[in-house]
Amino acid sequence: MAAEVGTKSVVAALLANSGIAAAKFVGFFFTRSSSMLAEAVHSVADAGNQALLLLGVRRATKRPSTEHPFGYGRERYFWSFIVAVVIFTLGAGFAVYEGIEKVRHPHEIKGLWWAVAILGTGIVLESLSFRTAIREARPLRGQKTWWQFIRRSRSPELPVVLLEDFGALAGLVIALVAVVLAHVTGNAVWDGIGTLCIGALLGTIAVLLAIELKSLLIGEGALPEHRQQLLAAASTAPGVRRVIHLRTQHLGPQELLVGVKAEFDAELDMQGLASAVDATEARLRAAVPIAQVIYVEPDLLRGESSK
Repeated sequence: MAAEVGTKSVVAALLANSGIAAAKFVGFFFTRSSSMLAEAVHSVADAGNQALLLLGVRRATKRPSTEHPFGYGRERYFWSFIVAVVIFTLGAGFAVYEGIEKVRHPHEIKGLWWAVAILGTGIVLESLSFRTAIREARPLRGQKTWWQFIRRSRSPELPVVLLEDFGALAGLVIALVAVVLAHVTGNAVWDGIGTLCIGALLGTIAVLLAIELKSLLIGEGALPEHRQQLLAAASTAPGVRRVIHLRTQHLGPQELLVGVKAEFDAELDMQGLASAVDATEARLRAAVPIAQVIYVEPDLLRGESSK
């Protein structure tokens, strides 16, 4: 379900950014504004990023193989990380370069109303895309703040789209303010300053995404609420005396690896122990349905438990 929700937002953002990119290039042709050009390249990068996210969702559905026995769920993390790289290099890098050039060699902006109309239209379209992402994310967010949702989400598509849409909206507002200031003051340096601000904004978003996606690529454990549910399910399973330890790791947004070491009743024979292990696995899967790979190891408690 989370993948389907995220995909809707990605498609909405892809359509919005494709149309906005074309409009911004038309605006740059008439105005020669560096802020407009930076925003046009930004929208092209965003549209390409949404295509990469959809590619990740598609590739993650491949069946497990001998080489990748746990499947390809982390493809979604990898392609989302590539998105962060694209934002930093193509989006932020180009904007900073273009901004420096415009500050050093300012030139008059032509066709102010072209710029205002196109940027205003872009703000409306990006607002619609942003609203779609917020609507899709709200049921998954629960009681968490938006920042907590972005940091704790194990599904990368919605956080990426939320940050991209926020950056796109902020960038459009910055570009609009910069173009108007350059026209009102007669000083085109404002256009270059606006472009530099867009570059700094995109660079910040890219770094935040890269930090979070790096953690997902390395491998993050279950969410705290899922861990508590798993621990409760294992502890109350028939035949289990105590849970020695519980280890989890996300193999993908909707795929969780669970390893449990537990002490079982000593009077269980081999058949009884096998049945108790099967029952424990079933309880774990029922408690947290995304727990798709489960290993339960019978053992004896030695020293302190490290749950």
